Amino acid sequence: MDGMDDRTLDKTLTDELLPLVKRLTRDLAKAAATLSDAEARFMVDAYYQMQDNRIRTDGQIRSMDIEPNELLTWLSVQSLTLESQIKRALGRYVEAHPMGEWMEGVHGIGPIISAGMLAHIDIHKAPTVGHIWRYAGLDPTSKWEKGKKRPWNASLKVLCWKAGESFVKFSGSEKCFYGRIWREYKERITAKNEAGDYAAQAAEILTAKKFGKDTEAFQHLSGGKLPPAQIHARARRYAVKLFLSHLHGEMYRVILGTEPPLPYPIGILGHAHFIKPLG
Repeated sequence: MDGMDDRTLDKTLTDELLPLVKRLTRDLAKAAATLSDAEARFMVDAYYQMQDNRIRTDGQIRSMDIEPNELLTWLSVQSLTLESQIKRALGRYVEAHPMGEWMEGVHGIGPIISAGMLAHIDIHKAPTVGHIWRYAGLDPTSKWEKGKKRPWNASLKVLCWKAGESFVKFSGSEKCFYGRIWREYKERITAKNEAGDYAAQAAEILTAKKFGKDTEAFQHLSGGKLPPAQIHARARRYAVKLFLSHLHGEMYRVILGTEPPLPYPIGILGHAHFIKPLG
């Protein structure tokens, strides 16, 4: 390629490499369907690490007093492109999973969260949904004692938080079943909070933790009410736990080929309230 100027060289490389890159992308997408659960978990973690780094870098670029060098812009675009490729690959992993069709029908979560959930949850190790709740850090009775191993999976707990916030984001759409569940439950517990039903809990929290008297949390708790942030979080956890309950049930039917046991409050305590999954 001696004698070529830079533009001619760039065009020649593009013409030669682009078909190879496209073929490589297609091959990788096919390979993604055979990812092991451990590999999928790694890819999900890598995706979020890349996303966090890109967002932080983009923020630094925007804060510059001068026009950023085009190399920095190129780096941001390449990072976003790589994220998109990982998202596409994990989408193929979800499609190939026995629970893929069901997960794709859940409005409000995309391929990254779906892949993470499927890669972390082993139905053979979860005879009841309570096992999943505990593993995801959603069991309030599970405490991380000093010097002991963390009793939940940190990555799955983060995924559940992300799923919950995604349900919140799409809660205005009637297509988002769990977003609607979040909205309706939040309205219900907000009314109870305003009526003073959680006054005892507020007093207990105020005693157990230290709050600055000038904080919003202290103002609410000292008035016998839970802070809005706690109401939001409770409703989010409720929606996520219901989602996991439905996922557990479908995994039993699809993967194990049998009906799941009823959730503890219904099967053991005899409570009648049960929300069926959409569809």
